[in-house]
Amino acid sequence: MSEFPTYLDVDYADGEGESPADYPTLDAKTEKAIEVTHDALNEYRNPAVTWTGGKDSTLVLYFVREVAREFDLGMPPVVFIDHFEHFPDVIAFVEKWAEEWELDLRYARNEEFARLAEPGGEIPIDALGEENRRELRDRLEFEGDTFRFSADSYEGNHLLKTVALNGVIREEGFDGVFSGVRWDEQAARADETFFSPRHDPEKYPPHDRIHSILQFEERAVWDAMWNHVVPDAVEGYPAGRVPQDYDDLPAGIEPADLPVGPKYFEGFRSLGSENGSTRSDDRPAWLQDLEGTTERAGRSQDKEDLMGRLRDLGYM
Repeated sequence: MSEFPTYLDVDYADGEGESPADYPTLDAKTEKAIEVTHDALNEYRNPAVTWTGGKDSTLVLYFVREVAREFDLGMPPVVFIDHFEHFPDVIAFVEKWAEEWELDLRYARNEEFARLAEPGGEIPIDALGEENRRELRDRLEFEGDTFRFSADSYEGNHLLKTVALNGVIREEGFDGVFSGVRWDEQAARADETFFSPRHDPEKYPPHDRIHSILQFEERAVWDAMWNHVVPDAVEGYPAGRVPQDYDDLPAGIEPADLPVGPKYFEGFRSLGSENGSTRSDDRPAWLQDLEGTTERAGRSQDKEDLMGRLRDLGYM
């Protein structure tokens, strides 16, 4: 593998062999996130931030915005991967806060699918263009004559998310991509490092993934949300105040005022497609048994062997 790119000086071994336990406090986790973010904004000439509107990528975006502002560094564009099966209120949340925060919001879409079928429908392989046929046949070794248009399937995830993201990286020339991956989220992500190379041109346009919140457990993400992200975004919100439900907010503040996706109030802990995600509990996500239950149990796409294969192809 040739070195890419030659102007970078980042430590690809940073975080190797570590776990959240190596960053035992919220302050320690936050300091590391700031360090990684600062290094990345200094080193990469054309970085981008992937943002789903979910809690993890919102925390990553928070650190990027704060570090860029504090150190007078350029704010990178933000990429939203549109797989055509999002909850409508997730789309509304992303668009609202992109405007509020004056983000340069870009959309990654595999546009071919917008005209072929509705989500859930069967698509003939022969109806696909050359690139998507090649990805299915050569990359995924798919042998069927049709496949289901679904962001939750192995084939659909690759075409609708990974291929779409790789397309934007290639078109825009992004050299570093911030992602909200965490060590504790899945075994397939437990060995990640803070700066993670994706240099094989046979698989993806060469770039690096920047994982600034690897060290955060799910609980710590919510601690950061209520101690930092929300108070910094909402005037008058007391740092550390954890709402028990929609009605338990300071006077004059509505749920829509918070940079917290509404689905989390409804009991979802992990957000995927509209058809592939279910609520984990009736309580808001941060009040659930985060340590004793599985975070992605409400997601249809949660098998480790599948995630490992998808990540090898360039998925988050």
